[in-house]
Amino acid sequence: MSESRPSSLPAAAPFWLSVVMVPLVALAAWRGGWWWALIPAYAWYLTTALDGLLGLNEANADPETGADQLFWHRAVTIVWFPLQFAAIFGGIWYVQATGHLSGWEKLGLFFGIGVISGSIGIVYAHELLHQKTPLERWLGDLLLASVLYSHFRTEHLLVHHSWVSTPRDAVSARYNEGFYSFFWRVLTQGPRSAWRAETRFLARAGRRPWDRRNPFWRYAALQGAMLALAVGLGGWTGLALFLFQAFIAVWQLELTNYVEHYGLSRKHLGGGRYEPVRPHHSWNASHTATNWLLINLQRHSDHHTKPDRRFPLLQTYAEDDAPQLPLGYPAMTFVAMVPPFWRRRMNPRVRAWRRRFYPEIVDWTPYNTGELPLPRNAL
Repeated sequence: MSESRPSSLPAAAPFWLSVVMVPLVALAAWRGGWWWALIPAYAWYLTTALDGLLGLNEANADPETGADQLFWHRAVTIVWFPLQFAAIFGGIWYVQATGHLSGWEKLGLFFGIGVISGSIGIVYAHELLHQKTPLERWLGDLLLASVLYSHFRTEHLLVHHSWVSTPRDAVSARYNEGFYSFFWRVLTQGPRSAWRAETRFLARAGRRPWDRRNPFWRYAALQGAMLALAVGLGGWTGLALFLFQAFIAVWQLELTNYVEHYGLSRKHLGGGRYEPVRPHHSWNASHTATNWLLINLQRHSDHHTKPDRRFPLLQTYAEDDAPQLPLGYPAMTFVAMVPPFWRRRMNPRVRAWRRRFYPEIVDWTPYNTGELPLPRNAL
């Protein structure tokens, strides 16, 4: 199926759903109480309910559409950093200056802000860091710095896209691995993995780890500036609120990472060689409303096929070519937080996937435990 006129404002308008959450932050900061709950209710429950009403969208835009024809789609990702910046730091200043919110009301507000900076901000950062324009890449860096997760850029570009669904990729969740053990593994391994990848990349050009071209200098400077601003606007309470929203954002990101590749493994060909990435190495969801909110992140197989393809042009795949989730990502991340329920829902799907694509593999134990050799020449 094909969509028409992907460049038009009406076609782009549904992808601006995220902007509605900014006035919800202002409302929650002003009114206090339980008003903050409107933010996750909008992001998680309303969009999931709309998925049930609107069903699946399996139409594809013309992938050859030029970036110059996608102005309104690109615009929402470009304007997002100022909006998120205002929500985080405006929120810190406001709650400290007015003093009308109790401690739990502040935590509720910054939980909601963390939902925004994780569910929206990091998703938009992911889109921006894959593009080639300096403005978009800088905006991606700023969004990641605002949740203290700048290393994600290196880990995602240099490790994840090369070694997804192999033991080298920390964010490829293994079969039967619960979310909480996965989360701890990613938090502890991810920064080290990113540093190792970046320094080896520099070494190939004959540069040392402390070379000024190492982006970790930029990561440190941007994150340090965000921390200093939080302290300057709100003191130690401001810093604590900033750190809390950053943790909530990272939790949201890694829940999504957990869902995207759970139990899906590339076949080991021997000697540390793995098959190329295929569409069947990512879980997909064609649910309409959550793809609007997450700017087509759920068309994940096509993103791994063409990483720099802009989000409105990402293609959906039939179930014969790529595995499909029963619900959109927001609902599936809720399931993931209850590991027994997750395994009950997803393990049969993984086993069916294995029978379909790899009937020749008899023993999956090394894949389940991550004991296969690391890929040759892996960064």
